[in-house]
Amino acid sequence: MADARELTQRLDLCLRVGEMLLASGAGAADVTATMRALAQALGVRRTEVDVTFTQLAMSAQPEPDVPAIVQIRSVTQREIDYDDLTRVDHLVRDVLAERMGLRDARAEIARIASSGHARPRWAATLGWGLMCAGISLQLGGTPAVVTVAFIAAVVIARLQHAMTKRRLPFFYQQVVGGAVATLLAAAATRAAEPVVTMDASLVVSANIVMLLAGIGFMGAIQDAMSGFYVTGGARLLEAVLATAGIIAGVSGGFSLAIAVGLDLPPLEPARADLVGVTVAALGAAVAAAAFAFSSYAPWRTLAPVGLLAGGAAAISEAVARQDFGRPWAVGVAAFAVGLVSYTVAGRLRVPPLVVVVSAVVPLLPGLTIYRGLALLGANTDPAPAQGLLAMVTAASVATALAAGVILGEYVAQPVKREARRVETRLAGPRLVGVTRYRRRRRRGPGQTDRQPNGQPDGQTDGQTEE
Repeated sequence: MADARELTQRLDLCLRVGEMLLASGAGAADVTATMRALAQALGVRRTEVDVTFTQLAMSAQPEPDVPAIVQIRSVTQREIDYDDLTRVDHLVRDVLAERMGLRDARAEIARIASSGHARPRWAATLGWGLMCAGISLQLGGTPAVVTVAFIAAVVIARLQHAMTKRRLPFFYQQVVGGAVATLLAAAATRAAEPVVTMDASLVVSANIVMLLAGIGFMGAIQDAMSGFYVTGGARLLEAVLATAGIIAGVSGGFSLAIAVGLDLPPLEPARADLVGVTVAALGAAVAAAAFAFSSYAPWRTLAPVGLLAGGAAAISEAVARQDFGRPWAVGVAAFAVGLVSYTVAGRLRVPPLVVVVSAVVPLLPGLTIYRGLALLGANTDPAPAQGLLAMVTAASVATALAAGVILGEYVAQPVKREARRVETRLAGPRLVGVTRYRRRRRRGPGQTDRQPNGQPDGQTDGQTEE
C-alpha cells in the first residue's frame, strides 16, 4: 500500500504539471513529453499519457501481473499566466536535475497553483490598453486614434473580466468586445469631427488584434502538425468560435452604429502601406511588450520581446513591399521569430512559448478582418467578393503565422543524436519543457555510478533519454 500511495503521488505531480502547461497554451506534444520525462525522473516506468483539450489521463503499471494505476485530471481554467508557466518549467528542470524531491515538488506546484498573479489586475488592464495603442501606432494612427484605442481596450478588458467572473462563455465575451470596440470608435469619430479627422477603422483593427491575441491558434496548428488531431481539432474549433464572435460583434456594431446615425468610414481596400517601417516596428515593439506584461511574463522578458517583435514587423513590411502576398510576408517574419526565440528564451530562462506568442501578436490579421467586414457590408457589386477574399486572406495569415513559427523552431532547436528517437515519435519541437535529460538508475549496495563500459550510470554508448 505504501508503494501504491507513493506511485499515486508521483502521477498526481505529473498531472498537475501537465494541467498548468496545457492551460497556458502549451501543445499536447510538449505536455506529453514533459509528463513522461518527469515520471521517469521520479522512477516511474511504463507510463501511458493521454492528452485531450479538456482532460489529462496518466497510467502506470508497476509490474505486468498487477493492475495499473490510472489517474485523470480535468483542465477547467485557461487564463494565460506566463509567470506560472515559467515557474512550472523551472520546477520540472529542478526535478530532472535531482535538485528537488517529490515532497518539495508537490509543495511547490501547490504554491504555484494557489498563488495569485504576479501583477495586480489594474496593471494588466492598463497593459491591454497600451498594447492596443501600440497596434494603432503600428497601423499609422494619429495621437487621437492611439488615445481612443487605449480607452476602448481598457473598457473591453474590464467588461470581459466581469463576464469571466460570471462564467459567461468566451464566445459571448468576444461578441461584446467586438461590438464595444466598433461603437466606441464610431462615437469618438463623430465627437472629434469638428476638430480633427480620425480614422475609426484603425481603432477597431487594433481592438480586433487584442481580441485575437488570447486565441490559441498556434497551439492548434502545432497539435495538428504533431499528430494530436483530437486536441488540435478541439483547439481549432475554439479558435474558430472565438474569431466568429469577434466578427459577429464587429458586424453588429457596424449595424447598430448605422442605425443610430454613427456611420463608420470604410477602409480603402487598396491602401496597403499604412505607415513607414520604422514607425511600424516601434508600434509592434510596444504592443508585444505590453501583451507580455498583461500576460504576467517576467520583467526580464519585456525588452527582448519588444525588440524581437519590432524586427519581425520590419521584416514583414519589407517583404510585403516586394510584391509578396500578406501571408508570405507574415510567414517569413514568423519564421524569423521562431528561429531566434529558442536562443532568446534560453538566455532569459523562460519557455520559448512566452517569447514566441508575445512576439507574433503584432502580426495578427486585425486590419485584414476589418477590411473584409467593411467590404462585405458594402452595397456595391465587387465589394462583397473582395470582402470574402479579405476574410480568406485573414485565415491564410493566421495559418502562415503559426506554421512559420513552428518551422522556425524546427530549424532552431538542436535535435541531438540521443534525442532523435523521442523527437521522431512526438514529431514536433519543444516550446515548453526540457529537450533531454539523463536517466539515472537506482544504485544498490556495492554499485558505483560508472558502468563496465566506462559510461556514466544511466547512459549507454553516449546516449541519453528524453
